[in-house]
Amino acid sequence: MSRVVITGMGALTPIGNNVASFQEGLFSQKLGFEPISYFDATKTGVTLAGQLDDFDPLNHLTKKDTKRMDKYTQYAIYAADEAMEQAQITAENTDSNRFGVIFGSGIGGLTTIQEQVIKMHDKGADRVSPMFVPTAISNMASGNIAMRYQAHGICTTIVTACASGTNAIGEAYRQIKDDRCDVMITGGSEAAINEIGIAGFAALSTLATATDPAQASLPFDAHRSGFVMGEGAGVLVLESLEHAQERGAKILGEVVGYGVSADAYHITSPDPAGKQAARAMKLAIEEAGVKPEAIDYINAHGTGTMGNDSGESKAINQLFGAHRPLVSSTKSMTGHLLGGAGAIEAVASVISLQAQQLPVNVGITEQDPACDVDLVTSDNCQQSVDYVLSNSFGFGGHNAVLALKRWTD
Repeated sequence: MSRVVITGMGALTPIGNNVASFQEGLFSQKLGFEPISYFDATKTGVTLAGQLDDFDPLNHLTKKDTKRMDKYTQYAIYAADEAMEQAQITAENTDSNRFGVIFGSGIGGLTTIQEQVIKMHDKGADRVSPMFVPTAISNMASGNIAMRYQAHGICTTIVTACASGTNAIGEAYRQIKDDRCDVMITGGSEAAINEIGIAGFAALSTLATATDPAQASLPFDAHRSGFVMGEGAGVLVLESLEHAQERGAKILGEVVGYGVSADAYHITSPDPAGKQAARAMKLAIEEAGVKPEAIDYINAHGTGTMGNDSGESKAINQLFGAHRPLVSSTKSMTGHLLGGAGAIEAVASVISLQAQQLPVNVGITEQDPACDVDLVTSDNCQQSVDYVLSNSFGFGGHNAVLALKRWTD
């Protein structure tokens, strides 16, 4: 069994277009929400989203590339480039046959699907682009990353709704731990701020309708009313400890556990009892080889929906009892990136371990009694942090949890 370390990170988020600016946004309590400008959202009843207005794909891709990639793939490549530049994985220091990619997306190329369906309806089936399928399908972020970096090991895609990014990282961790690969590029991306994405989630009554960014995403607050759609990508480069040390890599953190379970309860609602969410956390902690009281912080799924936040709170209390780690949801700042959420939250968790500082649960004015957890505030955010959990729970009852450890030489 190999120990698994993190040697590269990339982030493209509504509060920062790289890891450094993402960290600055997290610790300055920046809100990434603004009026939707990609289309007229008036009829959806939703006003705000976490857009990437200053994202320029041509910083990393050619114009030809962008025509062959949906936005979610462009985001994935952008963040992967940052992570790989930091990790310094090359053909000279890594066997390409032991170098793989596992990536997640909840929906994939939704913008491409929308555009091409409209074109077919308006202009006829013979006008659909020949690039429609290879641009829209959900595995193309993984495929394009593997081609870009000549990773010839496992190349696969995880689609577990809002747990996709966390499941992808966890499965990549297992590839290295079980000595199937030496290096993995992993994470998740999403680009669902478009007419069908916003309208679809609005029809489910899951999106916040607030017009004030400060009142929009309120995880664990009594007045929460839904989540704010975000977009972007998060990427980690994982590596066996032996491989990283042999090439003298800088180690950023360690993945020490991964827990998964299924609510098997409802297609959209989490189990209100939180039993299987608690079990996923327990499994991650057990694999880490520590007791629950060793966990210092939980980066919660914390969507700002009524059912998720109360169920997650019950799960935390079931598992931890009297020992209550501090909890916050960075979705209070970034919004919910769906399949990319767990990936940027894993990056945020590593940042917390490195900085010995926790991101504040922004927006709380009145904590819901049904969410009886100890939240991170401006008063307690400076902490000694050795172990953190990063939680993700997806439609369909998918529960995924990562246990991460601070790296010390």
